[in-house]
Amino acid sequence: MKRLAELTKRWKDEGLLMPIWMEENQLCMVNQLKLPHEMIIVAINEVEELAEAIRTMAIRGSGAIGIAGVYGMLLECRKSKGNKARIVDAGRLLSMTRPTAVNLIKTIQQMTDYVNQLGEGEIEDLFEEKACDILENQLAFEKQLGENGAELIDDGDAILTHCHSGALAGSGFGGRALSVIRTAFLQGKRIHVYTCETRPYLQGARITAFELEKFGIPHTLITDGMPGYLMELGKIQKVIVGSDRVAANGDLINKVGTYMHAVAAKENGVPFYTATSAHTIDFQLRRGLDLEVEYRPETEVTYINGQMIAAEGTKALYPAFDVTPNRFISGIITEAGVIRQPFGENLNKLR
Repeated sequence: MKRLAELTKRWKDEGLLMPIWMEENQLCMVNQLKLPHEMIIVAINEVEELAEAIRTMAIRGSGAIGIAGVYGMLLECRKSKGNKARIVDAGRLLSMTRPTAVNLIKTIQQMTDYVNQLGEGEIEDLFEEKACDILENQLAFEKQLGENGAELIDDGDAILTHCHSGALAGSGFGGRALSVIRTAFLQGKRIHVYTCETRPYLQGARITAFELEKFGIPHTLITDGMPGYLMELGKIQKVIVGSDRVAANGDLINKVGTYMHAVAAKENGVPFYTATSAHTIDFQLRRGLDLEVEYRPETEVTYINGQMIAAEGTKALYPAFDVTPNRFISGIITEAGVIRQPFGENLNKLR
């Protein structure tokens, strides 16, 4: 318990934009649905509350929900005083909330495998130590990923990003894509970021622009349909997006809309990169199109902030993710380095 408290204090002192953390026997979570106008911290006392927050996207982003899985199981560990069955059940509940998010599923599996190896009398202390190891590693990976990816950015680049793959979607430094962008900026490179608004949840407008403003990084908000034209005009030199899952062959599963940016980038000779972690690579998924993509409720398209924007009876479709074929990807940025073609062969080295 002492180690986790010390880590949390250190991370707050570093100024990390943490999406979730633990205080005593409850979780504190930033409600991302309220950004950018309100920074509301929600107290979570039950794993069921955390599961609902993940389902409704009050907390979202592959890295953030991965560490939320750790915190959720740790919360149940403390509440149950190390009851193995309850901890495993908590992990099972959380893993069902976002079926496309491999980081959440793999992290929970890692924690579940570990707790199943422990004897009943040692679970509480050792499980918390394991949780701290994972949380520290996730942040370290995030920063290393940023260092590796920043080498791809030239002084003067304008960079397109899509959705939100930043601090509040990760461990608090910069998540995936914004770790790369933020590191390049901290290195003194003069960059400008174009961030897509990202319908229907507007994560780019509400959260990415919010974080870029906090980091002091020059940026411009654009609609989702603008990037191709801006590339044609020579206003974008790089595309860097996050990832929810990477297939064994290098296909990218990411927020819907990513695919069309990749096609436009290919047409205009603009390098397209995804920033991810080795943990997000699904070696059981042979190619991206083999995945059953999560479909969200159609009301998320027909309503904005509770206000209906379409005619009554209008049908809507919302696949939360799309698949970008590996042929459009210039490189996959990871904490182990930048992976390039042939992706199947080179990704396999990260196993």
